[in-house]
Amino acid sequence: MTASPGLGGSVVIVGAGQGGMQAAMSVRQDGHTGPITLIGAEEGLPYQRPPLSKAYLKDGVAEKLNLRPESFFEKKEITLRSGTWVKAIDREAQMVSLGEEEVPYDHLILATGTRNLVPPIAGVNHTIGLRTLEDARALRAALEEPTRVAVIGGGFIGLEFAAVACSLGHDVAVAEAAPRLMARVVSPEMSELFRRKHGEIGTKLHLGNGVTEVTEKGIVLADGTKIPADLVILAAGVCPNVELAEAAGLATANGIVVDETLRTADPRIFAMGDCCAFPDPHSGAMVRLESVQAATDHARCIARTITTGEAQRYSAVPWFWSDQADWKLQIAGLAGPDDTCIPVGDHTVLRFSALGLTAVETINDAKTHMKARKLLAQDVVPSRDFLEQRNYDLTAL
Repeated sequence: MTASPGLGGSVVIVGAGQGGMQAAMSVRQDGHTGPITLIGAEEGLPYQRPPLSKAYLKDGVAEKLNLRPESFFEKKEITLRSGTWVKAIDREAQMVSLGEEEVPYDHLILATGTRNLVPPIAGVNHTIGLRTLEDARALRAALEEPTRVAVIGGGFIGLEFAAVACSLGHDVAVAEAAPRLMARVVSPEMSELFRRKHGEIGTKLHLGNGVTEVTEKGIVLADGTKIPADLVILAAGVCPNVELAEAAGLATANGIVVDETLRTADPRIFAMGDCCAFPDPHSGAMVRLESVQAATDHARCIARTITTGEAQRYSAVPWFWSDQADWKLQIAGLAGPDDTCIPVGDHTVLRFSALGLTAVETINDAKTHMKARKLLAQDVVPSRDFLEQRNYDLTAL
């Protein structure tokens, strides 16, 4: 399915996060001459979210987070509508409603992102999330004095925050319902390495023992253990913002459903980033990636489709990272839960399916990470036998 070139049509982007911002920049950079409107629910300039759980908690300098200065939007003739909610999409009229105002579009990009998942835990309203700059400001203020902190969730965000809080001298406990850390995204071997690391820096870990209640005094675990805390952080995952798309009659299933070109069933509407479910180019399985890099790659792919009029297939190798204490975890590729794990050295794990290499997890090893991304971008990925004969040394290939 193709659309006419978007050199002069109107492009509207709903969601002014890093992915939405990249979409606006790429559409203009690729030659689009028509109006571009970027609509964001939060007030202010588009900003980076990853540093909220790390650098910002230490330095508190919000200006460093801005993706571009205000002058950029005037120079590139991009209309930024911050602090604005899109109420509805009229697909027939090709309009988005802002309430009393309607904005027309020839191409609509949904970059609505995700929101914090709120599990059915008694007293969960006593927690603080870490999703927005406003959340990070509140947390930074709460950490000005020595504090007992409990974190619900042992994923990237929870562990990044825990590492920073420990480095600032706070008493930190992490409660994770799963039996291991980051269970959804890394191998058991990598989980174990980070369990040891967090133990070394002083994080108290409670694994396989979910939180059943949050009180004014702390949290209560499934086995009845009570953990005292002055501050409770909710980092139990996210859910995609699909309500706007659903109300417009677009298909959703753990995200806004799109095809291999990131287009919905409506040829004028695309979805990208954390909010969309798309077919993995290697396995064909529908996936949803919570990754800044995936969002920016999605944006560039959609921009090329709009500006050339030729449907572009999304085929970028996904990659992820997480900074915890002095360790940088980097993951190239996308492994399945049943993929074989092969530890290599002290800080590398290779993942394999029957088709070959699917992912490579490294700690503080940018060289191996970059080589893995190049190998995974090939039409035919290396087999386990091929790599075994070469002692699994990717950098030697």
